[in-house]
Amino acid sequence: MQAHRVIITQPGGPEVLRYESCEVGAPGPREALIRQTAIGLNYIDLHHRTGRYKLPRYPSPIGLEAAGTVEAVGADVRELAPGDRVAYSAPPIGAYADWRCLPVDHLVKLPPSISSELAAGILTKGLTAHYLIFTTYVVKPGDVILVHAAAGGVGLILCQWAAQLGATVIGTVGSAEKAALARARGCAHAIVYTAEDFVAAVRHLTDGKGVPVVYDSVGQDSFEGSLRCLAPCGLLVSFGTASGPIPPLDLFRLNTMGSLYVTSPAFVTHTSDRAELLERAGKLFAAIDDGTVKVGISGRYRLTDAARAQEDLRARRTSGTNILIP
Repeated sequence: MQAHRVIITQPGGPEVLRYESCEVGAPGPREALIRQTAIGLNYIDLHHRTGRYKLPRYPSPIGLEAAGTVEAVGADVRELAPGDRVAYSAPPIGAYADWRCLPVDHLVKLPPSISSELAAGILTKGLTAHYLIFTTYVVKPGDVILVHAAAGGVGLILCQWAAQLGATVIGTVGSAEKAALARARGCAHAIVYTAEDFVAAVRHLTDGKGVPVVYDSVGQDSFEGSLRCLAPCGLLVSFGTASGPIPPLDLFRLNTMGSLYVTSPAFVTHTSDRAELLERAGKLFAAIDDGTVKVGISGRYRLTDAARAQEDLRARRTSGTNILIP
């Protein structure tokens, strides 16, 4: 059947994205044919487009997250049937499309309470928030934590969830508008980093002690300051590099700054096992259902406007969760 998709013609700027027709065949064994109704917009898409995360060949498909409806299944598929709504955040790359076939082991069946649009926007971000606060560093009642990009897609979910666990959340944001949004979603203190020194602010808020953990998805621009926000034996969790790659680090500096720890947890490590994927997704959906996590779609773009969507994300003109609509 004829479908449509966005591809990367070569590594580069938004001009290398091209919308084109393509053919999609019948699902093979252990595959499902999905009619996609919403596609997640994530920073990793920009890294794939620019070539920072190199792809095997070009032209290449793009995108790793979407949701839709199962239209057909291949041989040996018993856990899904036509009509089921599903979402995924996994390779193979190619989510920027209206139809595609995927291995069923990557698909998460959606409960009635979770719309396909919401699932496409929050699966990656919500699963990331889950492993960050329940596995990478187990957030406990009474913890004071620092979350960079607190008004971003992961940040808004992480702040709410951590606050519900009894933590006091300090967040950094880029504007007063984003500060208000972060405070409405669990941040006890929202620091506008363009107007004040976030290190000094964190030290003031913690009476000079620092925090036990910093969740940093910004990278180059925030890494050094994040280290200086940590209490002795604190943990810097680097899970994104929106501002650029982190510079080389002399490990002995962690010794002299208070026996600090640094880690870089990967999404795939925490979701490649199907049982783990389904458990984390179930916890995410339950947290949305019971009101622990309140999340909606902040922005919608047509799939044909993928270049504009990516540039808005790169320029930090977006907040919360944004999706592409085929």
